Amino acid sequence: MALADRLSLRLPRLDGSRNLLRDVWNLLSGMPGGKRVFSRLVGRMAPYTGTIHATVTVLRAGYAEVEMPDRRAVRNHLDSVHAIALANLAELAGNVALMYSLPDDARFIVSGLDIEYTKKARGTITAVGEPPIPRTAARAQYDVPVTLRDAAGEQVARAVLHSLVGPKPGSVSDRGHEVN
Repeated sequence: MALADRLSLRLPRLDGSRNLLRDVWNLLSGMPGGKRVFSRLVGRMAPYTGTIHATVTVLRAGYAEVEMPDRRAVRNHLDSVHAIALANLAELAGNVALMYSLPDDARFIVSGLDIEYTKKARGTITAVGEPPIPRTAARAQYDVPVTLRDAAGEQVARAVLHSLVGPKPGSVSDRGHEVN
């Protein structure tokens, strides 16, 4: 059987009844280059996020690690990583961690972000997102803490994403509830 045929047997359903991000990560992360492919797909789905060229390196329920390489495009006039590139990385790490952790019938949106810059950021930056794990798609607010560290392990920023979780439209948990 051809590789394309074997892959198509394992591809997730695209009907919204599953957690697509989790299914795609579980499919690709074990393949050579799969984490990079996954990260580029996320960057295509969220084009602004893709501009920082970050790679998801670890992803499981309640936890994500995302690395952003240091390059000229993410630097500021002080020759350090720009504050907004760090905020973008924090949002990516927190979002993929939360999204991976959601029940199949849930979705979310970030409703706020607090970030504190603790040190000039230089070199490769790793963000770790550690959200609570929602057990249902019931509408609720979740705070997702994210820590950003440089290659020496020193904290350069910390953030909290305020995310609103709720049921996907048309899901069983959505019946009788209006979702905005």
